[in-house]
Amino acid sequence: MKSLNRMKVFVGALSIGVLAIGMAMPGMAQELPKVYDASVPRERQIELALSAAPAEVSSKATVYILGLKGYEKVREGTNGFSCYVGRSFVKPTETTVEPTCFDAEGSRTILIRRIRVEELRANGKSEAEIKADIANGYKEGRFPDPSKPGFLYMMSNENRLGDSSGTANFPPHLMFYAPGMTTKDMGFDSPPQLEYLGMTHPGALDNLIVVVPTASTPPASPAGR
Repeated sequence: MKSLNRMKVFVGALSIGVLAIGMAMPGMAQELPKVYDASVPRERQIELALSAAPAEVSSKATVYILGLKGYEKVREGTNGFSCYVGRSFVKPTETTVEPTCFDAEGSRTILIRRIRVEELRANGKSEAEIKADIANGYKEGRFPDPSKPGFLYMMSNENRLGDSSGTANFPPHLMFYAPGMTTKDMGFDSPPQLEYLGMTHPGALDNLIVVVPTASTPPASPAGR
């Protein structure tokens, strides 16, 4: 696998035009299996889900874990946010690991689609069948897109994203709903090759802006001070 410094990673099945900035993340907990599934202990799943957002947010959020029949709600929240661990298959024997906390708008829209995906997987549907079902769901209006600005947290140190070549750690980041927004809307003629900024699906209704926070460098002191 290429160094993560040069690897284009994906969120779900959608490519992100940002470059990752380090193979190892600090404070990594017990290594997760190649295929993230319902065999991951309940408390470990909850811990991962909550790690996606600041404690002030995740402590009051609704929480889902992955069970044998799909996602199960283990706690009802009070702030409109929903935390869970998403996944997508990059290979039959390897999945991403995506601790995520949606705001109220994302909980109302995107999360419904994600829950449907795991319901279909639990029922033995193939990835091709799942893709077709989700596409039909959009056409039939079962899966609405966000209708106003908002964002989701993916600030966990245990994000594991990837493409068909495999998965690797990806730094904590934020994602903002940007339906229909294009590369040109961001001031670029082509997808920006930046470590801190990108989009998942430019021009599409389910497009997201990806922002990877980076440490700032203090300005130099003026000479003579």
